[in-house]
Amino acid sequence: MSGASHLRPGFQAMQQAAMNGQFDIIVAEALDRLSRDQEHIAALHKRMSFLDVSVVTKAEGEINEMHIGLGGTMSALWQPRLRRRRSRPS
Repeated sequence: MSGASHLRPGFQAMQQAAMNGQFDIIVAEALDRLSRDQEHIAALHKRMSFLDVSVVTKAEGEINEMHIGLGGTMSALWQPRLRRRRSRPS
Protein backbone atom coordinates (compact mmCIF):
# COMPACT_ATOMS: atom_id res chain seq x y z
CA MET A 1 0.00 0.00 0.00
CA SER A 2 1.44 3.35 -0.97
CA GLY A 3 1.46 6.14 1.58
CA ALA A 4 0.83 8.93 -0.91
CA SER A 5 -2.91 9.41 -0.35
CA HIS A 6 -5.19 8.85 2.62
CA LEU A 7 -8.14 8.59 0.21
CA ARG A 8 -7.10 5.25 -1.30
CA PRO A 9 -9.82 2.60 -0.95
CA GLY A 10 -7.71 0.16 1.07
CA PHE A 11 -6.78 2.84 3.60
CA GLN A 12 -10.42 3.88 3.98
CA ALA A 13 -11.51 0.24 4.35
CA MET A 14 -8.84 -0.32 7.02
CA GLN A 15 -10.10 2.63 9.04
CA GLN A 16 -13.72 1.48 8.72
CA ALA A 17 -12.79 -2.04 9.83
CA ALA A 18 -11.00 -0.59 12.87
CA MET A 19 -14.09 1.47 13.75
CA ASN A 20 -16.16 -1.72 13.46
CA GLY A 21 -13.84 -3.45 15.94
CA GLN A 22 -12.63 -6.02 13.42
CA PHE A 23 -9.01 -5.89 14.65
CA ASP A 24 -6.91 -4.31 17.38
CA ILE A 25 -3.56 -3.91 15.64
CA ILE A 26 -2.31 -2.50 12.34
CA VAL A 27 0.97 -3.96 11.09
CA ALA A 28 2.91 -2.21 8.33
CA GLU A 29 6.39 -2.29 6.82
CA ALA A 30 7.04 1.32 7.88
CA LEU A 31 5.04 4.33 9.01
CA ASP A 32 5.37 6.01 5.61
CA ARG A 33 3.58 3.04 4.01
CA LEU A 34 0.44 4.16 5.84
CA SER A 35 0.83 7.85 5.02
CA ARG A 36 3.56 10.30 4.09
CA ASP A 37 1.46 13.27 5.14
CA GLN A 38 2.08 14.43 8.71
CA GLU A 39 -1.50 15.63 9.19
CA HIS A 40 -2.99 12.35 7.94
CA ILE A 41 -0.71 10.10 9.97
CA ALA A 42 -1.39 12.16 13.10
CA ALA A 43 -5.14 11.87 12.50
CA LEU A 44 -4.83 8.12 11.95
CA HIS A 45 -2.80 7.71 15.14
CA LYS A 46 -5.30 9.76 17.14
CA ARG A 47 -8.25 7.79 15.73
CA MET A 48 -6.60 4.40 16.29
CA SER A 49 -5.53 5.37 19.83
CA PHE A 50 -9.14 6.30 20.62
CA LEU A 51 -10.25 2.90 19.28
CA ASP A 52 -7.48 1.07 21.22
CA VAL A 53 -5.91 -0.10 17.96
CA SER A 54 -2.11 -0.29 18.07
CA VAL A 55 -0.02 0.63 15.05
CA VAL A 56 3.18 -1.42 14.76
CA THR A 57 5.73 -1.29 11.97
CA LYS A 58 8.67 -3.49 11.11
CA ALA A 59 10.90 -0.41 10.82
CA GLU A 60 9.83 1.56 13.92
CA GLY A 61 8.12 -0.92 16.25
CA GLU A 62 5.03 0.27 18.13
CA ILE A 63 4.16 3.77 16.95
CA ASN A 64 3.89 6.56 19.52
CA GLU A 65 3.71 10.36 19.46
CA MET A 66 7.45 10.70 18.86
CA HIS A 67 7.20 8.61 15.68
CA ILE A 68 4.25 10.68 14.52
CA GLY A 69 6.09 13.98 14.95
CA LEU A 70 9.50 12.98 13.65
CA GLY A 71 8.36 10.42 11.08
CA GLY A 72 5.72 12.71 9.65
CA THR A 73 8.22 15.52 9.28
CA MET A 74 10.80 13.29 7.60
CA SER A 75 8.19 11.84 5.23
CA ALA A 76 6.96 15.32 4.30
CA LEU A 77 10.53 16.37 3.51
CA TRP A 78 11.16 13.19 1.47
CA GLN A 79 8.00 13.36 -0.65
CA PRO A 80 9.10 16.18 -3.02
CA ARG A 81 12.40 14.38 -3.62
CA LEU A 82 10.56 11.15 -4.42
CA ARG A 83 8.26 13.02 -6.83
CA ARG A 84 11.23 14.53 -8.67
CA ARG A 85 12.91 11.14 -8.92
CA ARG A 86 9.79 9.51 -10.36
CA SER A 87 9.32 12.24 -12.97
CA ARG A 88 12.84 11.89 -14.40
CA PRO A 89 13.04 10.18 -17.78
CA SER A 90 14.40 6.62 -17.65
